[in-house]
Amino acid sequence: MALVLNYAARSDPGLVRQNNEDSLYAGARLVAVADGMGGHAAGEVASKVVIGALAPLDDHALSGDPVERLRTAVESGNAAITELTAANPALGSMGTTLTALLFGGEWVASLNIGDSRTYLLRGGELTQVTKDDSFVQFLVDAGHITPEQAKTHPRRSIVLRVLTGESGIEPTMHVRLAQAGDRFLLCSDGLSDVVEFDAIARAMRENDVETCADALIRLALDGGGPDNVTVIVADVVDDGTVARSRAFSAPTELISPVATPSPRRSRFPVWALVLLVLVLCVGVGLAAWATWW
Repeated sequence: MALVLNYAARSDPGLVRQNNEDSLYAGARLVAVADGMGGHAAGEVASKVVIGALAPLDDHALSGDPVERLRTAVESGNAAITELTAANPALGSMGTTLTALLFGGEWVASLNIGDSRTYLLRGGELTQVTKDDSFVQFLVDAGHITPEQAKTHPRRSIVLRVLTGESGIEPTMHVRLAQAGDRFLLCSDGLSDVVEFDAIARAMRENDVETCADALIRLALDGGGPDNVTVIVADVVDDGTVARSRAFSAPTELISPVATPSPRRSRFPVWALVLLVLVLCVGVGLAAWATWW
């Protein structure tokens, strides 16, 4: 039995943003979502450049180490950002998150950097495959705040690691066995920051990928649509049960009313994070910091 991906992809600017800085790619072997940042369309450039660097992975028969193939493609995209910012200083603040899956039939390799996410629905249970590279996730891991507190923390928009053209930024990568019936969700934070986990899980149990993707976008818009929202829903299926979908490149347009803007995400240097932690520990004490920094 040959396993293939059956997928649906959607992207919407949301109810507040004028432009869409998210980019995506969905094909037979590769699905990926990137969420750009930087302002003045710089974020849109960064996300498109990185997605463009990964896209050739979908065009060739898979051979060799999938993790190394993903790493090489990401390095190429990051180098392209370096070249663009050197040629155009106005783009100097741009960067992008990235979450991607490279599918090889019996296995799937996952990649993540930033706070765009990948989820897996298997046996009716939804799990988050990736971990956010965010300040609030750092606090949760350290035991200073709870996941519930992270949702409303004043520094929840700070992302610690993104692709900015700087060297030495390593994404998190894993390889796992694929099973018929697996359903993956890749999304930008325009979904995960707005829609509760249980609501995402219910939508993920929709019968087909098209209905599921539409339902997820609608949930984000019904939640106020404060940010661009992008989703890819990909099912692992027997090749004999479904025709392969065509790769998706253009965003879906949905007309919606205006809502209140949400805070923009910002990059936070690691050295500044370390300094901040030291100051807080010495000057205020961990107990006060855990209550609300």
